[in-house]
Amino acid sequence: MAEPHPPPPVKLICGLLAASDEWLTEARAMLAEAFGPIDLTGEVMDFPFTDYYDAEMGSPLLRQFVAFERLVPPESLADAKRATNELERRLAARQTAGPPRPVNLDPGYLESGKLILASMKNFSHRVYLSAGVYAEVTLMFRHGRWRALEWTFPDYASGRYDAFLTAARTRMRRQWKQESTT
Repeated sequence: MAEPHPPPPVKLICGLLAASDEWLTEARAMLAEAFGPIDLTGEVMDFPFTDYYDAEMGSPLLRQFVAFERLVPPESLADAKRATNELERRLAARQTAGPPRPVNLDPGYLESGKLILASMKNFSHRVYLSAGVYAEVTLMFRHGRWRALEWTFPDYASGRYDAFLTAARTRMRRQWKQESTT
């Protein structure tokens, strides 16, 4: 019989989507306040993959990712999703003009072999965590590269985020080694 073992800590990341650099900057500051120092910030990219968010967020949209310094237990993902939803509400309340939803925050985490994203929406490939939060394996890291799955969103499947995800994965693995030697 297999014995239970605690999982290794994971690298918390967050995808940010907004129609302006100013909202990305404000969101990054709030994320750092909520989750601790950011140790990796991805480049700001255009987001031409869908017009799904245009009515509530404006357009054109910008995408950016951040990773947090502190490794966390994987079971903290549901709390992270609820916290980012609250940050979105706070950011929307601060705006005096502009779209009703200035920022979309999508938390997830990296393990050595996968990227897990949180969602408030159920679907056939998602697993319930708690308090209305679901999780999905969005990408797998196999044979030295990120691989999409049947349900992977087109922007993640495109490979545009692979450099950031690989850098965050490398940083996490270094942190694991440092923790094991101390």
